[in-house]
Amino acid sequence: MIIQSKICVGISNISLKELFPLSLLSTPAVSIRKENKMWTATAMLAHYLESFTDSLVVTDQEETPIGVIGGAEIIKNIFETPTSDFFDKKTVEEIFDKELIQVNSETKLKDLIEKWEITRRAFCVIPNQYYGYSAISSRKLLEIGTNCKTDIRVGDLPKKNHIATFNFDDTIGKIINMMFENKTRKILLKNSQSFISDRIIIQTVAQNLDYLRGIENFLDMKFEKPFQLPDAKIVSEDLNFADLSKMMFGMMHPFVITKEHQVYSPWDICQTLLSKDIEYQNQTSN
Repeated sequence: MIIQSKICVGISNISLKELFPLSLLSTPAVSIRKENKMWTATAMLAHYLESFTDSLVVTDQEETPIGVIGGAEIIKNIFETPTSDFFDKKTVEEIFDKELIQVNSETKLKDLIEKWEITRRAFCVIPNQYYGYSAISSRKLLEIGTNCKTDIRVGDLPKKNHIATFNFDDTIGKIINMMFENKTRKILLKNSQSFISDRIIIQTVAQNLDYLRGIENFLDMKFEKPFQLPDAKIVSEDLNFADLSKMMFGMMHPFVITKEHQVYSPWDICQTLLSKDIEYQNQTSN
């Protein structure tokens, strides 16, 4: 006699193929050749960053993945070389990160997130059936959060002792430096829900400032137009973790704030998935 039963186990010990039975390979890895100029990489990142992938995979002449490049590399180099020379003269090969994480379908969720914590980049690739690679980012893991079983609420998430904020009259250089000092990609405009991120800076430089061509003293520029800021969505501390994940998954800029002035991003979702209070329901036969 076959009895169907549900077994609840800690979600962190489940393999990726079990957590994504239908969609594990659904997100294509966007690649760029190492010899491309940085303006090309920046244009691509401005389009893709935070949308469905977190970084670009760098490849050699044989299309073999050799590294990764994302918003962190762009922002760091803009800070060090705030002129159009960075975009027009430097190549991807000169600044990309050679540490590209590759996983497989048997990789456990906890092992993946632990790798991300070490590299401080929520991105990896996995071989797909087309002899290429698919991408997995923090945004992808929001799918897991939407389907998990837990009583965790927003109010139960770890509190942040310090929330980085900037003032309207701060310079771009000061804002970027704050990102480095606070190890964050997003900073709130003081006394508001609006925020700036590496994506917004990169997008503005590419689309509104023509890769800094003809722009002098970019870092001394006061925060003002053409920077258009999105707002973090206000959420209740009673909102369930699964509903929070679902909400973020549908947002162009996934970032929320509570009335208690706590902020949360997809990375907070990833870290919470390691909690023993989150379970995964699996059908088994006896």
